[in-house]
Amino acid sequence: MFEDYFRQYALLIIFALAAVSVPIGMMTMSYLGQFARIRPSRPSEVKESAYEGGMPPFSDRPARFNFRYYYYALLFVVFDVETIFLFPWAVKYGVMSQQFGFAALGAVLVFLIVVTFGYAYAWRKQALEWVTNE
Repeated sequence: MFEDYFRQYALLIIFALAAVSVPIGMMTMSYLGQFARIRPSRPSEVKESAYEGGMPPFSDRPARFNFRYYYYALLFVVFDVETIFLFPWAVKYGVMSQQFGFAALGAVLVFLIVVTFGYAYAWRKQALEWVTNE
């Protein structure tokens, strides 16, 4: 019993070490590649300048970022998480499972109601409108 318990943690530790060591190893190999002249390092003013969207920058100060992008990103994450939770539920339990019955359906309906209230709140606060009449 305890062997299975510790074996699961050993797998987690192995995956964590792989997740950390692969990116660090790639960055180390890239850094060492410049000494073997595999990756040249020739910094210049053009290479070190900021570049976004195909347009060169007009000034050193960054432009103001429209905060409404965050609203859209947050709403996307909320509905993406909703899909991530609903799809496995639908595959595993279906609409009416004999084992769980109305309890599983009720839990998903509560989840959908909470997400719908969040969407209605965003809609009421005009977070989905790009141009507002303020």
